[in-house]
Amino acid sequence: MRVFRRRAAEACQFSKVYMKSFFRFALIAMALSPVQSVRADEITLIAPGGIREAIEKMIPEFERRTGHTVKATFGSGGGTKQQVMRGEAFDVPIVQPPLAEVLATGHVIAGSETPLATVPVAVAIRKGAAKPDIATPDAVRKMLLAAKAVSYPDGARGAAAGVSFEETLKKLGIADQMQSKLVRVQGGANAMVVLSKGEVDIGLTFLSEIHNPGVDIVGPLPREISTPTALVGFVSAHARAPEAARALLSYLSSPEAAGVYKSLGMLPGR
Repeated sequence: MRVFRRRAAEACQFSKVYMKSFFRFALIAMALSPVQSVRADEITLIAPGGIREAIEKMIPEFERRTGHTVKATFGSGGGTKQQVMRGEAFDVPIVQPPLAEVLATGHVIAGSETPLATVPVAVAIRKGAAKPDIATPDAVRKMLLAAKAVSYPDGARGAAAGVSFEETLKKLGIADQMQSKLVRVQGGANAMVVLSKGEVDIGLTFLSEIHNPGVDIVGPLPREISTPTALVGFVSAHARAPEAARALLSYLSSPEAAGVYKSLGMLPGR
């Protein structure tokens, strides 16, 4: 009986020593290991339609790598900027220049300004039609004056591509002559739908928005008459997940993102 008690006591003592050692080594291991505090956030993003295709291509991989989710809303360039200037709550707003009026509102963090990409306005024709010459401003002028009808997104509704094209008409000196031929629609995608149906013979919008199988891309307008539109990201001053927002902007301006932009005819901002 004494032997049994002694052995039981020894076993108990061994168990205490073992447990102390176990916890000591566990604490050391935890201290030495690169422990990360992982918090999955939902990031809200608002952006113009000109960058929609690129953003939608990149969101799944960003979500896979970080565990965050992205809720993206797309609209016109002008409409998006107005939402930001009103102080609507988005984590990551993407806007187009001029930026001074956006920064002046205090609704974005100035130091977070991140150039993402620039996108040109491009000419499209109905699939199979002969491609016109657009190599020079004079060639573009002749093409437009010879066209029966031209579709493009309505600048009056905030479409940046439409505002840009209307500036091009002024630079070419044919704004008044073209009025009867212009078909203004809501958004670049609709400008391509109208073209694919044969309702017009020329369509224009951002190159990154031309995906309709019923049209062919001729190419971007010459820079002398059409400056590519820049797309710039910020962290909102009202961001609910500012660190996650910074991570998203970092990914959207990464070398990997640059490849996506280039594949859509855009020029990476970095």
